Amino acid sequence: MTFWSGYAWPTILVVLQIIAIILPLIIAVAYLTYAERKVMAAMQLRQGPMVVGPFGLLQPIADGVKLLSKETIVPSGANRMLFILAPMITFFLSLVAWAVIPFDDGWVLANINVGVLYLFAISSLGVYGIIIAGWASNSKYAFLGGLRSAAQMVSYEVSIGFVMISVLLCVGSLNLSDIVKAQHTIWFAIPLLPMFVIFFISALAETNRAPFDLPEGESEITGGFMVEYSSMTYALFFLGEYANMILMSGMTSILFLGGWLAPFGVAPFTWVPGPIWFILKICFCLFVFIWVRATLPRFRYDQLMRLGWKVFLPFSLAWVVITAGVLTAFGWLPK
Repeated sequence: MTFWSGYAWPTILVVLQIIAIILPLIIAVAYLTYAERKVMAAMQLRQGPMVVGPFGLLQPIADGVKLLSKETIVPSGANRMLFILAPMITFFLSLVAWAVIPFDDGWVLANINVGVLYLFAISSLGVYGIIIAGWASNSKYAFLGGLRSAAQMVSYEVSIGFVMISVLLCVGSLNLSDIVKAQHTIWFAIPLLPMFVIFFISALAETNRAPFDLPEGESEITGGFMVEYSSMTYALFFLGEYANMILMSGMTSILFLGGWLAPFGVAPFTWVPGPIWFILKICFCLFVFIWVRATLPRFRYDQLMRLGWKVFLPFSLAWVVITAGVLTAFGWLPK
């Protein structure tokens, strides 16, 4: 085995695959901001971006150039290293999770057998970037935002964990491709509808989106954990949030909406390639993310905690027990 065939070429191939995933993802993140402005403008009878480029299509690029050209200001009392590291952590974690996301049968960077655990671990680590940002800023408002985010993520991670367990009981595998293939007959969104709803609402809380955008809370803590950030450090938080929205939409599609599978296994639905179906399902979930933001007011903090601990946690735990009981009673446990 030569150095080229044994080490160099496989490494180059993996790097090219990573670029093929990350580059479209970053472009999608940029234009998700444009889509959000346009969708919310339509719902609120406004125009949205329409000046920069045709139909305002160059607005995300203009925003990026503006943020890149601004000065990065670090508060005098801040921990400089952690202050700059925090947004990098948030953005990096939102990208590395895509290593195990299957776009089609065999179209996955790392087809590991514990893909669900990997995703759960990465999404749990996301809170560290926000906590570090809140503490390193040396600001009471930022610190309050960081603490809010920590409590919020811990509360809804538990519910997401039980939702995933109910799906795994039906599949018998932690591999994400196996989860998609198990939905050939029926998407899990139908038999596990309550868990599907809980997962999606918890995803809103996980990504700090309205009506659960309490870590930012402009009306109370003037921007929360990001209050001291500017220029590209602020942009990395912004990009991380939107990348996490796409990631949670992808997880929703895989766990409950059949991933790359067509809605019906007949023509003309089967003529559409699997990755196209996967992207369309992600776009639908993102539309609902935006729809919720345009419709619902922000929760109070006690309402947020009550929903997570007194409603979602007991209900999801009970549903896991019911699911296991039904699968055992009818002999439907996966082999």
